[in-house]
Amino acid sequence: MRDTEPRDLHEWVSFDDPHEARTWVFDLTFLASSWTCVFGAGCPGVLTGPAPELEHGCCSYGAHFTDDADHDRVAAAAATLTPDLWQLQHVARRRDGFARRRKDGSWRTRLVDDACIFLNRPGFPGGAGCALHRAALERGLPPLDLKPDVCWQLPLRRVDSVDELGHVTSTIREWKRRDWGEGGDHFHWWCTDAPDAFVGHHPVYVTMRDELVAMVGDEVYALLAGHLGPRSRRARLLPHPATRG
Repeated sequence: MRDTEPRDLHEWVSFDDPHEARTWVFDLTFLASSWTCVFGAGCPGVLTGPAPELEHGCCSYGAHFTDDADHDRVAAAAATLTPDLWQLQHVARRRDGFARRRKDGSWRTRLVDDACIFLNRPGFPGGAGCALHRAALERGLPPLDLKPDVCWQLPLRRVDSVDELGHVTSTIREWKRRDWGEGGDHFHWWCTDAPDAFVGHHPVYVTMRDELVAMVGDEVYALLAGHLGPRSRRARLLPHPATRG
């Protein structure tokens, strides 16, 4: 790559929504990449040093709920969990719930031993990982039905902006370190930065179809997939920066 080219070079596509005053913008470079979640497969986590043995993944800091509806949906899901699925259910009962309300009025899941209260630790008979995620899989449900919005969307991020005429621009892109706030700069590792996570067998827009449909709707997803599929076969897309030599 020439020195004059930016390091974080991405291709994008945009098109107007067929039914409302909205323009959709998609990060093709990430959506067509081979990124996959490597939780439990050597993921170093998002602490200040590598800690794959903890199997925290990105659950070290708890989940911030987008609104009360998000919190209430997860509360309903949590009420259906049993001790064989949720290791720390007893802690939630003892501490008056799985979440706490912050001074600004928002909700965040409680932390237990420096990780989310829903995170089953290594050695738990029901299996390590998010209790909500595991429950969804056992019930044949998409994990997004039970998990907090921020958790099922990662590492995708939707950003909406409105211009002076009321037209909305909605951007779907990869989650960057900066999206975590100041703390993101201190992570030893973040998965969309590292080649270790770009080892999937199918592109992100296929493996995260359910999540994308939940974020943009069936019709817009079909337009995106219809563009990416033929283009991927016709011409080589720009490789993701994390995979370039």
